[in-house]
Amino acid sequence: MASPDSSTHRVPNEKHHISGIEGTAHEAAERGHAATDRYGNALVHFDPVAERKLRLKIDLMIVPTVALLYLFCFIDRANIGNAKLAGLEKELHMAGYDYNIVLSCFYISYILFEIPANMLCKKIGPGWFIPGTTLLFGICSFGTAFVHNFSAMCGVRFVLGIFEAGMLPGIAYYLSRWYRRSELAFRLSLYIVMAPLAGAFGGLLASGILKLESVGSLRSWRMIFVIEGIITCGLAIIGFFTLTDRPATAKWLTQEERDLAIARVKSERVGTTEVLDKIDTAKMLKGIFSPMTLLTSFIFLLDNVTVQGLAFFLPTIVRTIYPKNTVVSQQLRTVPPYIVGAFFTVLVPFASWRFDNRTIFFILSAPFMMTGYIMFLASTEAQVRYGATFLITTGAFSFGALTNAQVSANVVSDTARAAAIGTNVMFGNIGGLISTWAFLPFDTPNYHIGNGLNLATATVILLLSIGMYFFVKMDNKKRESKDIDSELDGLSDKAIQDLDWKHPAFR
Repeated sequence: MASPDSSTHRVPNEKHHISGIEGTAHEAAERGHAATDRYGNALVHFDPVAERKLRLKIDLMIVPTVALLYLFCFIDRANIGNAKLAGLEKELHMAGYDYNIVLSCFYISYILFEIPANMLCKKIGPGWFIPGTTLLFGICSFGTAFVHNFSAMCGVRFVLGIFEAGMLPGIAYYLSRWYRRSELAFRLSLYIVMAPLAGAFGGLLASGILKLESVGSLRSWRMIFVIEGIITCGLAIIGFFTLTDRPATAKWLTQEERDLAIARVKSERVGTTEVLDKIDTAKMLKGIFSPMTLLTSFIFLLDNVTVQGLAFFLPTIVRTIYPKNTVVSQQLRTVPPYIVGAFFTVLVPFASWRFDNRTIFFILSAPFMMTGYIMFLASTEAQVRYGATFLITTGAFSFGALTNAQVSANVVSDTARAAAIGTNVMFGNIGGLISTWAFLPFDTPNYHIGNGLNLATATVILLLSIGMYFFVKMDNKKRESKDIDSELDGLSDKAIQDLDWKHPAFR
């Protein structure tokens, strides 16, 4: 398996560098032209100053829009936790496991449509798909304000899962069109950080909305859904005009910048002659069944048991810790742990970019989660348990960016990348489905089952991450012993491209 921690190729064979950007980058960017030799070495020498200027331009034009859309994607998903505090269960006559069932309905459709949604994103283009699906789940969130029974709530949440399924993997895939492998994790974190910020901002927004007397004929928790749904729809419409589908169509880049944007991404994809290939079943299966995709995706599954569990149950957990506080006060106490989690969501991927290493940060993050859940299990003191939530968010929230960057870095073709990211997010949301049954009504107020489950998942993350580190070391050593020329002799250009991550020069 290729290394997830290196964005360059080190092969002791001849290396050809063509100096200068103009001309050579244009040739490398053209469809049908490779940007690497058969050993995986870039055929173009890129001016680091020009790259830095281009990267900043892309950061400013692409990241803010997708970050804002994802913020309200997560708010529209998690605001049911705030609505629960505001009386949703009582008004809809929900009892026992009804709330858990409602949450599960969302995840069932979310999981089923994850990979199909990301392949649809590739087919029609992220520039249209991302704002389109945002508009649809905004409408769905708006409609939640008008449900009047448990069955209708289940149906609306199921439909919401269909429309939200393509957002996280779709944006990750979209950004992989613009950034190098080493750069991707940090850029992913700049929109994934919206998930913990959604917890913080969602709590503030919900508490502010609940201070209103009514919105039309709607009162209480219904106001949360209708106002947040309207905001989402408005942002989606703006997104249709602001999202650029790919570097080749970016009107805000000069021709030289477009060539550089394409060539630098292409230079990391050994044997590739086009950045955007046609959907190919064989490549799609390589993306799904890559050992690194499956291992990383399972780690994300385990992590998401914690992340999604916090999104839905932190308000409830805070209520058990501070039962005498007002509802607004309880809502506000959910904010600080998310602020801390947001900080580390960005800091850890930034460090991974600078060190060009992701696996080591998997290993370092897990103990924070373990410590937090040990504190939950060992103490009933309110301050200790509230403090534990800060440790948990510190360790858990960076995995969204790290794992998606990991699977993206470990495949070559665009089709395999879309499939790998879709698989990773699908597994992650299986973890989300599990999380809906982690904190059960009969286990309140200490939630021994939920906290014990999360301690177990964090422990397994640590063990698997250590195993991944040594697996990559062994696999790269095995690849370095191969004779690349003899491995590739007799293969056509298409056959070499179809090797994808199995290409002997891929690291």
